[in-house]
Amino acid sequence: MTRAFLSLGSNLGDRQQFLSEAVGSLGSSVKAVSPVYETDPVGGPTQGLFLNLIVELDTSLSPRELLAVCHRLESGAERVRTERWGPRTLDVDIIWMDGVQMAEPDLEVPHPRWQERAFVLRPLADLAPELVDGDVLARSQGQVRTFGHLPGWEPASQ
Repeated sequence: MTRAFLSLGSNLGDRQQFLSEAVGSLGSSVKAVSPVYETDPVGGPTQGLFLNLIVELDTSLSPRELLAVCHRLESGAERVRTERWGPRTLDVDIIWMDGVQMAEPDLEVPHPRWQERAFVLRPLADLAPELVDGDVLARSQGQVRTFGHLPGWEPASQ
């Protein structure tokens, strides 16, 4: 099994519902879900605020198989790709897979821009602080505000 992290974001429609349905459909491979953050869009056209989170998986899937899962989740949310970095019901990216480094035209792991984006780094730091350098987080792009927890995925009380 491989530890993997997916970034999920939504800025169209019922943002929280799209995230909740996507996480729920990942099933028993989900090991943890970060808090939800409301974030400014980075790059692309003027658009609404995103809700973003990170999901930690324990998976036997290859990077290509996991990419197919990401595309299935986006299709399930009726994502339409009309403009690069444009508004979307659901965006799902592979951010990190332990021990995996690959760079192909349609798939790079780790994600090529993961260390530039606060909407990835802040929730990733909640689940895997060892992967997030504080100085890199401080220099990352975008404003990030705590939104809360995805219903059903609140952290256990200590």
